[in-house]
Amino acid sequence: QVQVVESGGGLVQPGGSLRLSCAASGGVGSIYIMGWYRQAPGKQRELVATITAGGSITYADPAKGRFTIDRDSARDNRNDTACLRMDALEREGTAVYYCEVTVWGYDYWGQGTRVTVSS
Repeated sequence: QVQVVESGGGLVQPGGSLRLSCAASGGVGSIYIMGWYRQAPGKQRELVATITAGGSITYADPAKGRFTIDRDSARDNRNDTACLRMDALEREGTAVYYCEVTVWGYDYWGQGTRVTVSS
């Protein structure tokens, strides 16, 4: 069973920065995609950014230019960490941020880490 654990959330002022971390482990197969999603109060979960094992990156429009995703891969891609650096945060960034990993076509989610952007 793949374990996905997020960390790094908290309270940040508008314009500030935060770095989230996602640690994935325990799978019997290589982790193909690692991604960050977020769900704001009263809204549906939405994509923030994804990164493949080969390093291909996709950003959703709100994340372009302000967020950076990177990945630290184990030799067999079974124990990887994906970080999301968020700069110039806006109040609209308040949400629970979830990490999602794909292993052999199956998706696994973490419990989420809460980010609050407020003065």
